[in-house]
Amino acid sequence: MSDLGVLSVIFDLDGTLVDSEPNYYEASQQTLAEHGVPGFSWADHESYVGISTRETVALWRERYGLRAPAAELLAATNRRYLDLARRHTPAYPQMRAFVELLAAADVPMAVASGSSPEAIEAILAGTGLAGHLRTVVSTDEVPHGKPAPDVFLEAARRLGADPADCVVVEDAAPGAAAAHAAGMRCIAVPYVAAQADAPDFATASLLLRGGQAEFTAESAYAWLRDTAR
Repeated sequence: MSDLGVLSVIFDLDGTLVDSEPNYYEASQQTLAEHGVPGFSWADHESYVGISTRETVALWRERYGLRAPAAELLAATNRRYLDLARRHTPAYPQMRAFVELLAAADVPMAVASGSSPEAIEAILAGTGLAGHLRTVVSTDEVPHGKPAPDVFLEAARRLGADPADCVVVEDAAPGAAAAHAAGMRCIAVPYVAAQADAPDFATASLLLRGGQAEFTAESAYAWLRDTAR
């Protein structure tokens, strides 16, 4: 057992471990333009950060009056995203260092993401994180996406961990809400700084308002050690 006791750590992927949001933005922009919605902006995209692609396309259909089936929109967006992700998806250096610290201490870890299983696999393989993060859950595998707790509870089940012994690392308010609903502590590292005051972030055990610029592997590990159950 590590000096963190029975603790397990569950990572969100997009915007938390890796800076994949620019790829999702480009894929979304292309898909929407193809269906007659030009001018999709980065500000528009920010409102979907933390929401699964499956639920995002459902919101698009409602917001933009799209007639294409959700499954068609989802497949098109995922296809474009995968192409972009395989070409370039950078891991945040301090998050990589944090994963390596936890792995060295034999802390069980998982990834729980709103991305498709194919996207998660491609990104973890491409960044070299797959060797440390072997337990992976996609929202596609559970009934409900974030802010429902399903994906985190399934990750805990696969790790054989009590939810109360899990800490989630998240960048988005729906993810923080999902962690809280799962009965897990949360380290919140907001991707969109302007959203740091969102009510759901107030449920986080540790909120780093400065986002990735404020996060360091050593300080996060020290916080886990100091607050270990």
